[in-house]
Amino acid sequence: MTTAPYAEVIGDPIAQSKSPLIHRFWLKALGIEADYRKTHVSPADLADFVARRRDDPAWRGCNITVPHKIAALDLVEDRGDVRGSIGAINTIVRADDGALIGTNTDAAGFYAPLADLDLAGAPVTVIGTGGAARAVLFALARIGVDAVTILARNPLKGAALLASFGLKGDALAISPVAPPAALLVNATTLGMTGQPALTLDLGALSEDAVVYDIVYAPLDTPLLRAARARGLDTIDGLEMLVGQAAVAFELFFGAAPPRDRDEELRALLTA
Repeated sequence: MTTAPYAEVIGDPIAQSKSPLIHRFWLKALGIEADYRKTHVSPADLADFVARRRDDPAWRGCNITVPHKIAALDLVEDRGDVRGSIGAINTIVRADDGALIGTNTDAAGFYAPLADLDLAGAPVTVIGTGGAARAVLFALARIGVDAVTILARNPLKGAALLASFGLKGDALAISPVAPPAALLVNATTLGMTGQPALTLDLGALSEDAVVYDIVYAPLDTPLLRAARARGLDTIDGLEMLVGQAAVAFELFFGAAPPRDRDEELRALLTA
């Protein structure tokens, strides 16, 4: 009996993931006989997971979330030099020759809701230094923003990231007050269900600043509520999640997702 093709999302934790809802919505809309699942994989089990899936011909690949985006690079082929550009992957895809290829769709997903904003020469603050932050910094470097301030538990790591992406700016410890910026991005799990809240005084942000939180569980984070209370524009985590998923979906299933149904999808995800 032939097993239907499938893809999945892996992480630790993984219960909060909305990726199966997104991909299954698109699969149903396009009439594609396939599935998309979520699988809990601990750091200790990551290598074994990849080895098992390598031998499963029905497996099209997986999306990768916290905390595996950097470690997974060592387990797959890096034909696009993601290690040398972003330095983290969020997607593994089975190539036509059967090889498992690592890539990153986070940067494109992050950038999509910013495409209509003029951020060239604008000061930006990014919170975090993990795999998601790397994709964010990669995208910001391509936009041509001005100085970037990284707020991190380890400022030395933040300074190294700025240098690796050719960005000027500062790396500082996370403090209760956000520095002046036209764009503030939370690229950490702070504020996610089960994690400490990210509480910042946003008073130094410009009046037309945008606050972007990549956390999507919960969708309405304390950071976004604080931004709206100041009258600032906000971008929530579903924007990046759906954007990166769209790129991955086409890699997994060979068809572009029906983005003309995004409003319907968002209603499903927020129900």
